[in-house]
Amino acid sequence: MGTLDGRVAIVTGAGRGIGREHSLLLAREGAAVVVNDLGGSNEGTGADAGPAQEVVNEILAAGGKAVANTDDIASWKGAEGLVNQAIEEFGRLDILVNNAGILRDAFIPNLTEEQWDAVITVHLKGHAAPLHHAAAYWKAESKAGREVNASVINTASASGTFMPNAGQANYGAAKAGIAALTLVAAAELERYGVRANAIAPIARTRLTLATPGMGALFAAEVPEGEFDAFHPSNISPLVARLAAPDCKLTGKVFAVQGGGISELAGWHDVSTIESDGPWTIDDLANRLG
Repeated sequence: MGTLDGRVAIVTGAGRGIGREHSLLLAREGAAVVVNDLGGSNEGTGADAGPAQEVVNEILAAGGKAVANTDDIASWKGAEGLVNQAIEEFGRLDILVNNAGILRDAFIPNLTEEQWDAVITVHLKGHAAPLHHAAAYWKAESKAGREVNASVINTASASGTFMPNAGQANYGAAKAGIAALTLVAAAELERYGVRANAIAPIARTRLTLATPGMGALFAAEVPEGEFDAFHPSNISPLVARLAAPDCKLTGKVFAVQGGGISELAGWHDVSTIESDGPWTIDDLANRLG
């Protein structure tokens, strides 16, 4: 018996890397998985149905249940098609793992409008669109009197939370937005039986290998038989736990890598100044610096 027996999951960006590992583990734990991947490059160009289908084939060969999906989840229509496919193929939807992403790194003075728009669209809108359609389905189920016990797991990043990375203004802004989106979703959707959490994973993927200053760290070889802290499979057990029907966690953001999981907190007061009257510029200069 798996922890996710009878549940139906969507995983976006699931053809490679972390998303692939999520799909394989969720399937091993008994979930039927819709494996979504457009099959594009790191930059989000091109399309290839092969990666998603390869993951599906691996799941089917192991005796699991899965179907491939290549819809563009950065569009409302594509996300709707993805959610509808899960419901039509498997009769329900219980788990949404938003994972798809691209990179278009550039320093702010050199950042083009196209680079900004592409990353914000794929990451932030690519989370919001599937979330919208899944939430609409769960709301309708709840309103119809059918019990909902659903889970959303979004993918933020250290770059958008606790470790801003130079050259990733677009990526960091999108990932920070995803963390905020998760907290709003947790507050809104609890009434319908839906939990929402986010992870900020650190793992070896084709995106991290392409990140300036990080490629060498992630590319380091691990001797055979030793624990590989940066292997993407280390991220997926947390996702499986957050997806489990007996899990009560919601509104959380976790940094996760092999050997370490940390709960993150958002913006909070670190110091306060007060005034009995209107602020003056000189007073602010003296008290704030």
